[in-house]
Amino acid sequence: MIFRQLFERESCTFSYLIGCDVTRKAVLIDTVKSEVDSYLSLLNALGLTLIYVLDTHTHADHITGSGKLRDATGAQTLLGEEAHSACVSQDLHHGDELAIGELTLTALHTPGHTDDSYSFILRNNQTTYAFTGDTLLIGSTGRTDFQNGSAVEQYHSIHNHLLNLPEDTLMYPAHDYNGRTVSTIGEEVANNPRLQVKDAAAYTELMNNLDLPNPKLMDMAIPANRACGEN
Repeated sequence: MIFRQLFERESCTFSYLIGCDVTRKAVLIDTVKSEVDSYLSLLNALGLTLIYVLDTHTHADHITGSGKLRDATGAQTLLGEEAHSACVSQDLHHGDELAIGELTLTALHTPGHTDDSYSFILRNNQTTYAFTGDTLLIGSTGRTDFQNGSAVEQYHSIHNHLLNLPEDTLMYPAHDYNGRTVSTIGEEVANNPRLQVKDAAAYTELMNNLDLPNPKLMDMAIPANRACGEN
């Protein structure tokens, strides 16, 4: 397997390149439009053919590179069916399996941060990888106060899906603001303060009292991302 974790500094966004080292087919997760030329250069350097561009959700803090990458490579763009995006090549559904050569990504609908939030699970050589978007962050969880977010749904997404993964699952989020790059499900269960609440009601009370400012690019990013970053 070929794997690269990429970082865009302005929005502190992680993007992920996953490639099959046999077929040279690849997928990019949570791209940023300003970084598209860098992605294309990396794909070329590694001899990879991009077949999918995935977004874990409709982002509010940056503009996706999915449309630009599709134009440049012919890759398919995918976003959860709940996004009601007319621009995507294909809607994602819970349980969908995406073949990237000899690798398989499984899509899990994990709403709460937004109603169209998905996580992607990859199993390779006895290692499980979870790309959790903004649903589960390192030491935190994604806010739930806009884009049809729901603290109750997020609580159940995390506890019914993500925390059922093996404890040694490598967890890769869409963002980190403190220089951290990876965690494990076991580490989050033990140390993430937002996972220490006793039930969904306590989690909802915690999330409803965060009082966070809106992302700076929210008014521009959401409509642009519903159009695959092309608006």
